[in-house]
Order: sequence, then structure tokens, then C-alpha cells
Amino acid sequence: MPTHNTRHSGYISYIIIALSGILYVLAGYYVPRYESAVLLSVYFILFGGFMALYYLLKTDIKTGVFAAIAFRLLLLFSIPALSDDFFRFIWDGRLLASGINPFGEVPEFYSIRGFGIPGIDRSLYANLNFTGHYTMYPPVAQFTGWVAALLATNSIFWSVLVMRIFIIAADIGSIILIQKLFEVYKVKKDRVLLYALNPLVILELTGNLHHEAFVIFFILLAILLLNQRKLLKSAIAFGLAVSSKLIPLIFLPLLISRLGIKRAVVYGLAVAGVTLILFIPFINEQLVHAFTSSGSLYFQKFEFNASVYYLIREVGYRVKGYNIIQSAGPWLAVSTIMAIGLFAALEWKRKMKLPEVFMWVLLIYVSFTTTLHPWYIVPVLAFSVFTSYRFPLVWSMMIFLTYTGYSADGFSENLYLIFGEYIVVFGYMLYELIVYNRSTQWKQNPVSGSC
Repeated sequence: MPTHNTRHSGYISYIIIALSGILYVLAGYYVPRYESAVLLSVYFILFGGFMALYYLLKTDIKTGVFAAIAFRLLLLFSIPALSDDFFRFIWDGRLLASGINPFGEVPEFYSIRGFGIPGIDRSLYANLNFTGHYTMYPPVAQFTGWVAALLATNSIFWSVLVMRIFIIAADIGSIILIQKLFEVYKVKKDRVLLYALNPLVILELTGNLHHEAFVIFFILLAILLLNQRKLLKSAIAFGLAVSSKLIPLIFLPLLISRLGIKRAVVYGLAVAGVTLILFIPFINEQLVHAFTSSGSLYFQKFEFNASVYYLIREVGYRVKGYNIIQSAGPWLAVSTIMAIGLFAALEWKRKMKLPEVFMWVLLIYVSFTTTLHPWYIVPVLAFSVFTSYRFPLVWSMMIFLTYTGYSADGFSENLYLIFGEYIVVFGYMLYELIVYNRSTQWKQNPVSGSC
């Protein structure tokens, strides 16, 4: 029979869920990203409500998961307010639906040549960012845009709705997979709420339609299948993750110590085969150029909310007198590869749980990148729920401060806030590493027979 305190906690939980639902509607439908004070107020209240729900619903996980799904469904009919990337998803999908390879030409080509393609018009073009650059979205992302174009050729609203259904399905799938993997790794079941109810996850994936939802789902599926010794199926899932965003390729070296060199090579070849098959419809003489130019753009032109790079850039300003991103960017990319290789070598015999090792590898990547948008750390957060580390949770709160840089007239970063963000996040990470000495978990945590 429920106690008075249990009923009281239940009532409080339902009140917080209702108030959070109202705030999600406000954030998803009514607050533009340049209204920084309102946006941040809504977000931090949501984050406080999320933490309260986590502690109140530890013994009622089902209610927490239902609330998490409800929050996502509340955003079903919203147009993304914090990111305009979805316009490019729609653009690419409409080209593909008309039989045109989206990797063939940059959007400026159609602006000069003339449009005349169903759904490809000047109003959509006006909303695109980086119209002089090739698309950088792999086949799974292209697929969702293509389906949206088939079902809603001339409507932004309905195109967004179709793509969001895919995102929500993937995200719910991730919540289910996290719970299944908790059984494998003997993790406390309530930790799923740290992902499911987190407002950064809800707003950036469901709200803003970012493809990290697919990466997380397929990587978790690959890990589960790997633990079940279903290597081919795991490789297929891994290939789908790579075909959502290329970033999961950095995880492959970590599988050598777990599978052995021969099986790891076969696994890698299977991943490459799946990825190649999915890319076949897009293969033309421009494809390699499209990805290399996009990669060059990413590492040599883009800069946003960086950590290590901004320190290097500041040194460059003082020594060279100008922004050294064109030379620093490629070196940082090389440094990332070397750091991941070193980490893989050090981790070779210790064999952490795969979600944990993926968390650290992603942390290396996002630490060295020149561009770190809020949604980039969602996979770090997803993998962190399998560990005792909570610095990604702190980061999911702090990184939202980057939205203060937007205004009605444009964008300007506040470097003091970025400095504060990284002091808090990396400071807390060091606190967890040093005070709790959690590196000993490398020998304690793995379950016998688990990857």
C-alpha cells in the first residue's frame, strides 16, 4: 500500500511533468533563439525540473519514460527554432526525390541556373546556410529527407513532421536499447532517465531534428548485437551509424582488442561494405570532392564553442597577429587521430565497457574540434549513463549558454561564457577522476563476456 510520502512525491512529480510540458511547448513553438534571456530561463527551469524528476521517479521509471516520450510528442508539430540545418535536409531530399544527386552541385548552382525542380525554389534557398558548399549529410540522413519530399514536396511544415517522426522513433529506440544494455552491464535502471528526460536531448534531437538520434540508436544496437556475438548484424548496425554521420568511424580501432585482429578486420570490412552499399545511389565524380571540401570547410573555416582550439587560436593571435585556423585545423584533426590511437593502446588490456570507451573517445574528438554545437555532445551524454561519470550531465546544462551568442542581427560569441563553460565541465571531470579515482573501474566494471 502506497505510503503518504510516496503519494506526496507522486503528486509533485505530476505537477513538474505538467509544468515541464508547458515549458517544452513554449520553447518549441514560441521562443526564437535570439531571445536569449527567455530561452535560457526556460531551459534552466526545464533542467531543474528534469533533475527533480530523476530523483523523484527513481522507483517509478515507467512514469519517467512515458513523460519523456510525451515531451517529445509535444514538439511533433513545431518548426525547429534553434537550428536552420533542417532546411538543407529538406533541400537535399527534394533533389533526391526528383532524381538529382544532392552531392552533384552546390545550392548556388540552382540559384544561378534557375530552379524549376519541385519544391526547390527561391524561398527555400533563402533559408539555407552555406549555399556555396556541398552537402555533408550521409545516406541515412538523405533517406529521411527523401521520404519527406515524397510525402510533402511543397510544404516545410509537413516535411519537418515526417523527418521528426523518424527522429522520435530512433530516440525512443535508444531509450529501449539503453535499458536492454543496462541488463548486460548491470547498471542501475533509473539512469535511463538521465538520457530520456534530459532537455538537451529532447530539444536538440526531437526539437531541432539533428541526426545524432540515428547515430546513438545504431551504435547502441551494434553494441547490443556485439554482446550477443552477432557480429554481422552488429556490423550492419554500425554501418548504418556511419551512414548517419561519419563520426562513428573513430570507434573502430577500439574493437581490435575485443575481437582480435582478424575478426576486427572482417567486422571493419563489413561496416565498410554496408556504408558503400548505402552510398551507391550517390556515387559520382563529385562525391569525394564534396566530402573533402566539406571536411576542409569544417576544420579550416568553422569555429564555434571550441576548447583546445580557442586556446591555440589565442596564441596564434599573439604570435602571428591573425587567425591561424587554416593551419591549426588540420593539425588538430591529426592530433585527434593520434590521441585516439594512444587511448586505444592504453586501453588495450583494461577493456572498459564499450559505451564507456566510446564516451572517452568522443570526448577526445569534441575537445579537439574547432566547432562544437550543443547537439554534438548528446552521444557523449548517452554513453555516459553506463558509467558513474556525471560531467557530461553538467555539460548538457552548461553548453546551452552558447545560444546567448545569437541576436536578431546575427551571431557573436561571448568568450567569457565559453571559458566559464569549460572551466566548470572540465573542472568537474577532473574532480570525478581525481577525488573518486574512478579509473579503477576499468578493472571492476566489465561484465564477464561483455564488450
